[in-house]
Amino acid sequence: MWQLLALTSALFSALAAGFEKKALFVSKPLDFSLILSFITLLLTLPFFFIADLTILKATTLLVLYGKSILGAISFLLVMHGIKNLELSSALPLLVLTPGVVAIFAYFILGESLSIRDIIGMTLLLLGTYFLQLKKGSTFIEPFLFVNQNRAYLYIIGAILLFTLTSLLDKTLLKTYKLQPEAFLPIQQLFFTFNFLVLFILKRRSPQVLRTTFNQSWKLILAVAVFTVIYRYSHILAIKAGSVALVLSIKRTSVFFATVFGGQYFKESNLTKKSIATVVMIAGAILIVLS
Repeated sequence: MWQLLALTSALFSALAAGFEKKALFVSKPLDFSLILSFITLLLTLPFFFIADLTILKATTLLVLYGKSILGAISFLLVMHGIKNLELSSALPLLVLTPGVVAIFAYFILGESLSIRDIIGMTLLLLGTYFLQLKKGSTFIEPFLFVNQNRAYLYIIGAILLFTLTSLLDKTLLKTYKLQPEAFLPIQQLFFTFNFLVLFILKRRSPQVLRTTFNQSWKLILAVAVFTVIYRYSHILAIKAGSVALVLSIKRTSVFFATVFGGQYFKESNLTKKSIATVVMIAGAILIVLS
């Protein structure tokens, strides 16, 4: 059952990415994120009626809110990356997250690296190199892709934050025994609050929200529905199955988004990028399973 839930999460995550890219053609990332978060919150309100909120502890809510701050920032960074880069160039780099987690665990926590970890990280590096390789490039140029387009910094920042939020998701569900039915709506409430605070701090005019909504409400509604489906199925899959295996299946969402999103937006070098993505996903799965 958890396998189906994980695959459902991967498919709808890929759909959400494609619709986000289209909406961001005419929207600012922060304006889009605030409206999307509010609509998603409305869709998750029914979960409050089936969740047992009486068992929630202050510590659990504090950890969840801290995680929501990191999650909101990482989401904004991804939206900036998607807006300024081709979908098939930005999303595959997010697959690097397990490799970053393994490196952090090695240097900070003193955990050992297995042969599987090393092979996985090698595949991640090869895939990334192939992804950035262009005709006429020198050997070193693919490693300097950030210098070629500073928008990649958004994705790198998101990868670092995803490293922390992935660990906190596991902690909240396994250690703090947070119900998925409570996790989803409370997290979404925190997300909406965080985006609203950022919107106010940026001194954005409320008028831009009305303009963004009028221009893209159909796309935003679709993304909100997809988001509820992929987040809830992901939470249920993690609760029911092995976290490592669930994350392995979830990585396939990047391949779906790269292939189908790249074709829809007629992006360049799609075959090469798809092959590089498969290599990176294979590396990520090896690390996650390790």
